[in-house]
Amino acid sequence: MTTPPDRARVTKAVIPAAGLGTRFLPATKASPKEMLPVVDKPAIQYVVEEAVRAGLSDVLMVTGRNKRPLEDHFDRNVELETALEAKGDTARLAAVQHATDLATVHYVRQGDALGLGHAVLAAAQHVGDEPFAVLLGDDLIDDRDHLLEQMLDVQAREGGSVIALMEVPPESVSLYGCAAVEGSGDVVRITGLVEKPPVDQAPSNLAIIGRYVLSPAVFDVLRTIPRGRGGEYQLTDALQELIATEPVHGVVFRGRRYDTGDRLDYLKAVVQLAADREDLGPPLTAWLREWLGTRP
Repeated sequence: MTTPPDRARVTKAVIPAAGLGTRFLPATKASPKEMLPVVDKPAIQYVVEEAVRAGLSDVLMVTGRNKRPLEDHFDRNVELETALEAKGDTARLAAVQHATDLATVHYVRQGDALGLGHAVLAAAQHVGDEPFAVLLGDDLIDDRDHLLEQMLDVQAREGGSVIALMEVPPESVSLYGCAAVEGSGDVVRITGLVEKPPVDQAPSNLAIIGRYVLSPAVFDVLRTIPRGRGGEYQLTDALQELIATEPVHGVVFRGRRYDTGDRLDYLKAVVQLAADREDLGPPLTAWLREWLGTRP
């Protein structure tokens, strides 16, 4: 008996990276938002490292214009490596080579930026008829938490698709896609999805965050759905249709998540991640306490 396609082992990760990053202008006028540094690595590298830790070393980035620095970052820079080697700077040389050797990274252009669903559909040819993971670059998951690994385990056991969920204050649900669920605990069955509902119409306070493990059946749905909220093809709308034909589960995440899609949250993420580092944390924390003590 052959293994059904939706029970095949997940090997590929898709990272949509075609956004313009307008909330960070003018910093993102000539540089992709995904390349903004979070301490000493660009945000996109954290996401690729997360995929690799979960066993997904085949990574497809869905890009757009002005995203060439993403390709350069994960490519060899022989001149830089030679200079570092000549100086005997082995630590920085290893860091540079680590980014190059992380994964096999592929790229496809999205063309028109018509929403997350449209970006995911651009991955169809590369992914083929097998389940795959989608990781959004604005959400960084702490490497001490294993959300993606748990989602892959659920998908292997239950089939279908799996969505990462997080409890948010009820007044914030209109900022997210929102899930109606059955059951309780860390793994729930999703019965409905709504994209950015008004607070009084939200089915729960469980918000969708930027991690998905998707059945390849999502591609057929994305090819047929109409444009949704904001005139874009919404992945949430496609998943809502899939609920009628195959299981869709949610993993409720209670760990450490850093939002780099908002300026204030981006600054918080940099401080939090730096404070947890052995080399930077103690002096940074001491300085913050001293500096905050001088604030009016």
